[in-house]
Amino acid sequence: MRILLSLFFLATFFINAQNTYPQDYFSNPLEIPLILSGTFAELRSNHFHSGLDIKTQQRRGLKVKASASGFVSRIKVSHFGYGKALYITHPNGYTTVYAHLQKFAPEIEAYIKKHQYEKESYEIELFPTAKTLPVAQNDLVAYSGNSGGSGGPHLHYEIRDKEERPINPMLFGFDIKDSTLPLIKSVYAYPLDDNSYINKSNTKQKLQLIPLKNGDYTIKNIKAYGTIGFGVETIDRQDLAANTNGVYNIQTFFNGKRNFELDFGRFAFNETKHINQLIDYEHYTTKRKRIQKLYKKNNPLSLYKSIIKNGYLSIKDSTYSVYKIRVSDFKGNDAWVTIHIKGDKKSIGKPKEKEPTPYLIKAKKVTNLKEGKISVDFEKHTFYDDFHINFEVKGDTLFLHKNVIPAKKRFNISYDVSAYSGEDKSKLYIARLAGRKKTPYYIPTKKKDSFLIGRTKALGTFGLATDTIKPSISPENFKEGQWISKYRYLKIKIEDEETGISKYRATVNGKWILMEYDYKKNMLTHDFNDGIVTDTKNNLKVIVTDKVGNNTIFEALFYRK
Repeated sequence: MRILLSLFFLATFFINAQNTYPQDYFSNPLEIPLILSGTFAELRSNHFHSGLDIKTQQRRGLKVKASASGFVSRIKVSHFGYGKALYITHPNGYTTVYAHLQKFAPEIEAYIKKHQYEKESYEIELFPTAKTLPVAQNDLVAYSGNSGGSGGPHLHYEIRDKEERPINPMLFGFDIKDSTLPLIKSVYAYPLDDNSYINKSNTKQKLQLIPLKNGDYTIKNIKAYGTIGFGVETIDRQDLAANTNGVYNIQTFFNGKRNFELDFGRFAFNETKHINQLIDYEHYTTKRKRIQKLYKKNNPLSLYKSIIKNGYLSIKDSTYSVYKIRVSDFKGNDAWVTIHIKGDKKSIGKPKEKEPTPYLIKAKKVTNLKEGKISVDFEKHTFYDDFHINFEVKGDTLFLHKNVIPAKKRFNISYDVSAYSGEDKSKLYIARLAGRKKTPYYIPTKKKDSFLIGRTKALGTFGLATDTIKPSISPENFKEGQWISKYRYLKIKIEDEETGISKYRATVNGKWILMEYDYKKNMLTHDFNDGIVTDTKNNLKVIVTDKVGNNTIFEALFYRK
């Protein structure tokens, strides 16, 4: 029976998702078989993953090839995020992206370094013309690495359309071996208003998940009444990798009719922030597990398809209903969950009494909260829904709800610090106070007259903190007065314990030198092959500044010939 059901829904799924993308246009960007550590639209912190993470055998320096002919249309080098990234635009309108690179191919590397020296900046973004850096399919364009926010050596690979929307590269014919069923880790049921109940409760319920031998699941029968919804925690794995990845499609069926679908085929970058409204955000921030809600509430995500009544279920008294969840990977391997629901109004429990705070956030209105020297400003549409917020000030500490409500955008927290002396004021910043010890963590803070203004997207506890400790600078591979003629690289370690590094600058004999900053290793590295250091006697000067303005100057003498 399961086989017949799977074939029916699989046929329906592929008919409804007809693939119009070219299948033989793009080739493997590496010279090794494609094995993934990350899949498209995988759930990440505050965003969906926008490409494929291709394993590079735990190595850096593998040749990265152009997937198709075109031209280098963008090059971006940054300390964080994509690190060293290359964008190639193709005649058919698509753009491929190659990120976390170690370095670029020689011609591209020379081009980018020329501009870095002109701007005296390691971080840079360039948009070459179509004639500047043309490439043919399978041309060497870069070497794989671990730059930026990468957690280990790999190649991040994307395909984007003309509107810069990332598309699942699997839709273009890339073949990844996968015969493994998705794994359902947990299922939850949600009463969606004050008059709805699940198993006598008006609060979220974790359901008893029962695995079956064929890879499907069932749930211990539940009793419910009113308007309810469900959520699922699920992952997928490919055959050749142990990584836990995202799934490709989730559908739900109520009494045989499809009423909800999430299709992870394409999205726009300006909507990726809405991931926090897709998941049960409170569950994630408190338990670090992502439950995908199988109903839609005030969420503009384009990933939603085939939704009836926003995926809400209306359960009436003395009814019997069957709800099914189908989770699929790209290869069509699927896992089903079957839930039998008995409508039972008689067994409802006592609703949980809520104690509203005096402060009501209206999602469609501007809200200002102020007490003493602290104020918080929320623009329109900062949040998805109206809610009563906890707001309390004790001294310099701001208690601004718990971080259980997702925000669409950042908001301002302002402190009047006019009572502080000029010197003390210069070292102040606004911090998130986290953990049992209320450890301060820097949030972006600007100074305007006698005010500090911090911007954040997360609720929680905040306070003023002081950073008086200067960054540290120490030579890594040389000593004062040393001859280093045989060295290719000059390495310097920089660290800042509290607010972090804001900027750095290095010169040799008064001339700016390019130093690559690897924040994961706290390392600055200069490549002598740049040809900038040509003198025998060299005076090195490095200035490092943290985020409140503390700076350290390091000077040393070295020799080369």
